[in-house]
Amino acid sequence: MVSKSYSNLLDLVSGESLSASHLGKRLPRVMTVTGIISDLDEENSNSIASDAPSSISQEKVIIVGNQLPIRAHRRPDDRGWNFSWDEDSLLLQLKDGIGEETEVIYVGCLREEIEPSEQDDVSQTLFETFKCVPAFLPSDLFSKFYHGFCKQHLWPLFHYMLPLSPDLGGRFDRSLWQAYVSVNKIFADKVMEVISPEDDFVWVHDYHLMVLPTFLRKRFSRVKLGFFLHSPFPSSEIYRTLPVRDELLRALLNADLIGFHTFDYARHFLSCCSRMLGLDYQSKRGYVGIDYYGRTVSIKILPVGIHMGQLKLVMNLPETEARVAELRDQFKNRIVMLGVDDMDIFKGISLKLLAMENLLEQHPEWRGKVVLVQIANPARGRGRDVQEVQSETYSTAERINKRYGRPGYEPVILIDSPLQFYEKIAYYVIAECCLVTAVRDGMNLIPYEYIVCRHGNEKLNQVLQLDPSVPKQSMLVVSEFIGCSPSLSGAIRVNPWNIDSVAEAMDIALEMRESEKQLRHEKHYRYVSTHDVGYWANSFLQDLERTCKDHGRRTCWGIGFGLGFRVIALDPSFRKLSVDHLVSCYKKTKNRAILFDYDGTIMPQASINKTPTSEAINILKSLCSDPGNSVYLVSGRGKETLSNWFSSCNKLVIAAEHGYFLREKHEDEWETCVPVADFDWKQIAEPVMKLYTETTDGSTIETKESALVWHYQYADPDFGSCQAKELLDHLESVLANEPVSVKSGQHIVEVKPQGVTKGLVAERLLSTMQQKGICADFVLCIGDDRSDEDMFEVINSAICGPCLSPTAEVFACTVGQKPSRAKYYLEDTAEIIRMLQALATASVQTVRAAALQNSN
Repeated sequence: MVSKSYSNLLDLVSGESLSASHLGKRLPRVMTVTGIISDLDEENSNSIASDAPSSISQEKVIIVGNQLPIRAHRRPDDRGWNFSWDEDSLLLQLKDGIGEETEVIYVGCLREEIEPSEQDDVSQTLFETFKCVPAFLPSDLFSKFYHGFCKQHLWPLFHYMLPLSPDLGGRFDRSLWQAYVSVNKIFADKVMEVISPEDDFVWVHDYHLMVLPTFLRKRFSRVKLGFFLHSPFPSSEIYRTLPVRDELLRALLNADLIGFHTFDYARHFLSCCSRMLGLDYQSKRGYVGIDYYGRTVSIKILPVGIHMGQLKLVMNLPETEARVAELRDQFKNRIVMLGVDDMDIFKGISLKLLAMENLLEQHPEWRGKVVLVQIANPARGRGRDVQEVQSETYSTAERINKRYGRPGYEPVILIDSPLQFYEKIAYYVIAECCLVTAVRDGMNLIPYEYIVCRHGNEKLNQVLQLDPSVPKQSMLVVSEFIGCSPSLSGAIRVNPWNIDSVAEAMDIALEMRESEKQLRHEKHYRYVSTHDVGYWANSFLQDLERTCKDHGRRTCWGIGFGLGFRVIALDPSFRKLSVDHLVSCYKKTKNRAILFDYDGTIMPQASINKTPTSEAINILKSLCSDPGNSVYLVSGRGKETLSNWFSSCNKLVIAAEHGYFLREKHEDEWETCVPVADFDWKQIAEPVMKLYTETTDGSTIETKESALVWHYQYADPDFGSCQAKELLDHLESVLANEPVSVKSGQHIVEVKPQGVTKGLVAERLLSTMQQKGICADFVLCIGDDRSDEDMFEVINSAICGPCLSPTAEVFACTVGQKPSRAKYYLEDTAEIIRMLQALATASVQTVRAAALQNSN
């Protein structure tokens, strides 16, 4: 059944009421949706636990893209449509990497607009014949979605164009953003019609559908979801200008695996997550991942490949052979350099032409010998910038031909009419060098296609009269700003903005020795032929399966509203602490051990004034007044600070500096829990920390009696994290023979004596009670960060041990829903205070009752 549970996700987008109409009757698996968005809700649809099984249960992969890999043609009698596979579509080609036993279903739009009266029949035909589920979008909605938000906002920004003026990209338009989210919602509805959430894999493609993962994750908490971005991802300085930057990042992080063509694109994404969301990444055994609320979001870096089978099939066509023969005769005694680009502002066609002009001017020996054939594919976008590119391209080509041309020779041949694929292949075959000078491009497969075509086949060898025993050769001059550049180590890489440099690279390519060209070609062909589109798809899906293998073992909770929704993955036994149950156990027990952290537990981390409130002091006094309680405050703060703050709590046991110092009563002397011979290691560590503090703006050193802590919370996130890793390695190296431990934490690097942990305090509390002949029958341990996990581990391991009563009630509680050794959680410090207040009230009642009984 189709779910309509997503309207609340648009709360963030607009306060306006968005509506949709449903045209046509509903089909078992396909529903027609039009308009902006559905605001209908099914009963109980907000529960993420309602992963109802679909009618389709066999294992399958659902591939979601902006366009279906389908060609549609109106029948000659104008009664219906004829459909066929689009063999050029990447979404169709990637099936080579999927096993034949796996069902593949496509979700996307058709290029042609289908009348509402025909949509149901078209849907039925496409699903039954092609396993395709079409999403029909009204023309006005599609225009706002595709030509509006995608092409005016995302596409220019992802290619490093800022909307500094209305002519340079589009200024942010909230209505276009609403349309973008609405279309993603429609796509989510379509996916839900065919998904079996426990079994199927969903693979979403490109920037058109970046918020789709949030819609799917909200409906199916354990959906196996991958996303691949086929465009560049800009640096954080560019991306942060987008008004909906956080919404898009959080939406992508609802996927399990996010793929990029190059490390640069992935690095920029990780930097944005760090700077804008405060999320760090880790690399473990070759895999990069972001810990996002207990879920590991993996990052995949692998450039897409070409479809070798299709390319070789077209190379074998008689039409290809004939066209190659024609071009051979046309360019006889000429050296052909080839460019194949879309006519848009980022492909650098005019820069290429200027480089050609420079080559002919600086190297007159090439005049009359070298021809640049520039194939200009129709632009995918529209607007004044496309017209300006066309005008500049035509005028530059005309100027070059007028200046350097002569009868029978034109140095630049500009082809702007659509060509059949076999015609492009023919140009690849006869070109001595391929030029790609895009100023920014996500991948660009033109060099890959060129390499395979230059490798040729037996028939083309005969047409070109080539000796099959002679190794093939090719030359590439490619921009360093395109995604395929890193994988083509034998290409001449250029900065396309440097016209002189590009012209010089063209000259080098023309002058290069035959043997060198052959070696470079062989290196490229070996890579391209083994890393084809099937290899890419198979590798991505294998990583997606690996990433999702533990889905069934975790308990998932949905939190957040609108596009800020995310899923927290937790241990199945992890649950919210019931204060009523806790108080009930508290009242029934007599020998209680209570341990709690300070910062982040009873004092909010964001609070500027860290002095405990009078409410907190009174609660602690009440707890300490109960003779059945042993109450320990375990903090990383210094002993003087804690002593001053809690001077009125006489019976409160205080452990300072993570347990290095301990004092049982206010009038007692501080004692050390770990014997330390000396602190000479500080003389080694402190100068090193000072060096990093001087070079890292915003970092500070905290000096404790037992430890040194380097803080970088207020430093640049990327630089601070980098410096912290270097400092960690540096300190570990210089302190290798010292009795200290060097650890990194949340924005800190700390050096302290070995054996100093909060877990040591928990062990001491339980052993002290045991030495007194008391077995604790109630243990409560509360903390919020990594240092408190040591306490949780100690009390959990003490269960069924000699220190605890066989019937002991043990409660390890962390603050917030996050992965932890604790089995319970409370949401925030306010809930912690309310819980402690409830225990304090119970203690006061117990003490009063005991006093009243004694007086009687």
